[in-house]
Amino acid sequence: MLRTLRSGKWFRGYGQEVAAFERAYAQMTGARFCLATANGTSALLTSLHALDIQPGDEVILPPYTFVATLNVVLLNFALPIFVDTDPDTFQIDARKVEAAITSRTKLLMPVHIGGSAADLDTLIDISKKRGIPLLEDACQAHFGEWRGRKLGTLGVMGCFSFQASKNLNSGEGGAILTDREDLVERCYTFHNNSRPRKYSGSGYVGRGANLRMTEFQGALLQAQMQQLEEQSRVRQRNAATLTKLLDQIGGLVPARVYPGCTGNAYHLFMARYRKEDFSGLSRRTFLKALQAEGIPCSAGYAPLNKEPYIRETLASRGYQAIYPTELLKSWEERTACPANDKLCEEGVWFAQTMFLGTSADMEQIAASVQKIRQHAGELKKAEKTTD
Repeated sequence: MLRTLRSGKWFRGYGQEVAAFERAYAQMTGARFCLATANGTSALLTSLHALDIQPGDEVILPPYTFVATLNVVLLNFALPIFVDTDPDTFQIDARKVEAAITSRTKLLMPVHIGGSAADLDTLIDISKKRGIPLLEDACQAHFGEWRGRKLGTLGVMGCFSFQASKNLNSGEGGAILTDREDLVERCYTFHNNSRPRKYSGSGYVGRGANLRMTEFQGALLQAQMQQLEEQSRVRQRNAATLTKLLDQIGGLVPARVYPGCTGNAYHLFMARYRKEDFSGLSRRTFLKALQAEGIPCSAGYAPLNKEPYIRETLASRGYQAIYPTELLKSWEERTACPANDKLCEEGVWFAQTMFLGTSADMEQIAASVQKIRQHAGELKKAEKTTD
């Protein structure tokens, strides 16, 4: 960081830190090319441009994800088509993807939620069979793997985030991985305000924006990468310990991984809360009790496909001009996701920083869950009194 400061070269066009990070991250993941961006959202937006997602196109995505996955679709005036969640894994239900494809479908965009992998065998087969590119949203999946290959390298492109909550963290930042030189050059030009890599003061190329990573972020990421592999091993070891302990207690069911997922990044440890195993205690009260025991936790995502702003967007002048009225009218029914609705009522999350601790920390989490289960009847009575 001091080297970058003293160099006076804080912009990627002058300095060398971002380029050095790109080379190192490509090597670490096994990708041919890496392009660093300002954040994960910028990585996704840039990728959609490179893949020529246009108004009138449909993009398939999961409803259990951060809003940025949706926003980049809407920013391109494309139509988001949500495919329901597999509750056992919290990932998009790949078995339901093909039925959602139409002549307008131009992109499959699964998300590796929590650092675990979506069912890439099924999704890649569909992508190849239907001739629709697969873009991996791997923003939460640093060092996750599918059949020994790093997530973000199996689709035509893969996107990452280095925002402050992420396993690889530079406050803000993002990256795109691809093996295709034409795509990385399209991405470079777009994220550099329409200026290609060999720019001589004239000759802009298409639309663009300033979505570049700073040299400070590039320097910080190079240092952070030195501990990523070891931290990944610690998270996986602690997650395995907690999974085993929770299985013994019952009532809090850890997310299952697909057989092809040979490495879970555990950005999130996700589980389903079964209130029937806790005397009918509400998830809200369970989480409050767990927090009172000193265990940070959250409820996870709400149903993204039901956000009111989507309907407002589809009713906007732009969308009304692009899409047939009947298509927009049928959108809500077409993108209903009942399994995801139920999952959003059951989800419990523990964040990745908790899994950098010791096995004793995992035992404390499990002991707190067991304590709440033992006293669930009393908590339920208190809950009724409070209500």
